Amino acid sequence: MPVAIEQPFQEIPTLDWRLVHGTLEEREKFKAELIHAIVNVGFMYLKNSLVTQAQVNQLLDYIPKVFDLPLETKMTCSMLNSPHFLGYSRQGQEFTKGARDNREQFDFATDYECKWKEGDEDWKRLWGPPSYPPEKALPGFQRCVVDYLNGVADLGFKMVDLIEECLKIPTGSLAQFYDSEPMQQRLKLLKYVDASNLRPEDGTQGVGPHFDHGLLTFLLQASSHPGLQVQNKAGQWIDAPPVPGTFVVNIGKALEIATQKVCIATSHRVISPPKGMGSRYSVPYFQSFSLAAKVNQGIPIPQDILDLKHARGETGAVDSVNYSEYATECNGQVQLIGRIKSHPDVGEKWYPELFKELFPGGRPSFGAAY
Repeated sequence: MPVAIEQPFQEIPTLDWRLVHGTLEEREKFKAELIHAIVNVGFMYLKNSLVTQAQVNQLLDYIPKVFDLPLETKMTCSMLNSPHFLGYSRQGQEFTKGARDNREQFDFATDYECKWKEGDEDWKRLWGPPSYPPEKALPGFQRCVVDYLNGVADLGFKMVDLIEECLKIPTGSLAQFYDSEPMQQRLKLLKYVDASNLRPEDGTQGVGPHFDHGLLTFLLQASSHPGLQVQNKAGQWIDAPPVPGTFVVNIGKALEIATQKVCIATSHRVISPPKGMGSRYSVPYFQSFSLAAKVNQGIPIPQDILDLKHARGETGAVDSVNYSEYATECNGQVQLIGRIKSHPDVGEKWYPELFKELFPGGRPSFGAAY
């Protein structure tokens, strides 16, 4: 077992999934590298994963095409029409820490029948039917997205199993947070426009500093553009450039809380591409777990693993503050709060009472959307 050190990380480690199915020594090597990544960094590159290159390539081929659809076609699946926060968001309609994110996006998901009914908690409405562009506009696209989603979800579940091994906790300690029935799998397709298409007042925020919710995020950097940066505990922003054939995997805030902060959620952001570089594309998948689950009790962790956290030292001040509600609320409520803060127009329409709590003075004026 590696010994954690108090020095802030300066690079993102790379792990090779092939070692998991190699010799006993190779598997132990992977686990040692994984425990270092989840305890000391919160981020890693993962290569040679279970998701096939064919699945990835098919999605990569579709991404520019879906963003190049006519605006009226994209608006047929506008997020504003979805209480589940699924569908299309125009450039400049999402916000982080009250500032406009300079990106255009689609939120897609696997099929799911919403179980919410009048009188239920609002968060039970978060999962529901997905919204895609018309099939005739982009034949085969929805099937491609769902195939990719299922592939990454399978990888995520296996990664959680390995994290349980690394933490020396009983099998199922983290899987207890899953629903017994199929959960909705979700991802975003993101387009970060370069500075040539931005106004001076827009700044360079592709997406502002934040933590991810949930257990794990698997990010496909779908173009060669830099922009992703990860913040170490000294407050330094470390570049995480695209590496072909890899996912960027990072710890979510729920996993941090569930593991008594042994696994560390790390602040990160995206800087808009410079002028003339063209648009940056990326695809984050956020691993699903039960909306009803509460992670604030913390899982019992062996002392030698807790010692790694203590050796890591304090995380220091970072720029991200979101998802602190995991300390008291269930996953669904935490996600709902985050979604309303990020998409206040959707929140105001579908969740007016919680919207008023979060924005007592009414929807802030962020300037005209694109």
